[in-house]
Amino acid sequence: MNVILLRHGETEWSRAGRHTGRTDLPLAPHGEEEARALSRLVADRSFALVLVSPAQRARRTAELAGAGPYEVDPNLWEWDYGGYEGISTADIRESRPGWYVWRDGVVPGDEAHPGETVEHVGERADKVLARIRSADGDVLVVAHAHILRVLAARWLSLPADHGRHLRLDTGTYSVLGYEHDDEPVLLRWNAPA
Repeated sequence: MNVILLRHGETEWSRAGRHTGRTDLPLAPHGEEEARALSRLVADRSFALVLVSPAQRARRTAELAGAGPYEVDPNLWEWDYGGYEGISTADIRESRPGWYVWRDGVVPGDEAHPGETVEHVGERADKVLARIRSADGDVLVVAHAHILRVLAARWLSLPADHGRHLRLDTGTYSVLGYEHDDEPVLLRWNAPA
């Protein structure tokens, strides 16, 4: 079994480096191009399971990539950045010098953005992995940078915060798989389409 991970295409906020968790933004025109380019990875392949984040940027990426029928999984929402939603790291560091989301977490936000810890993101990733591991064949997942980074860390049986070591750009793909049929490994990471 291989698990192909697609990070959605670029949005206005991702281009500007703004934390985009639960704000439901559309793809930017360049993001639509990135999503179409991902089609070569899914064309003419059959998947036992296709899971997509509820966010329109992920659903649109799946559609433009030709992912076919898919299931929306709410556990694939991006990290809830709480009070840092829509704010760039540079802007956050003006009031919190040296801040790093993986180490320092987020502050609570409004009712729509209460925020969550990296451990909570890890719990959601574990639920997705349980679904993936029960599939009988290859799996396709379309979601966001931080949730996919945590998902990969948990695939490797690492703590959720080890996702910090796995940079992931928009419109890229990664592949999780096995070595010797039973050892989870990264087969490919952050590859351009």
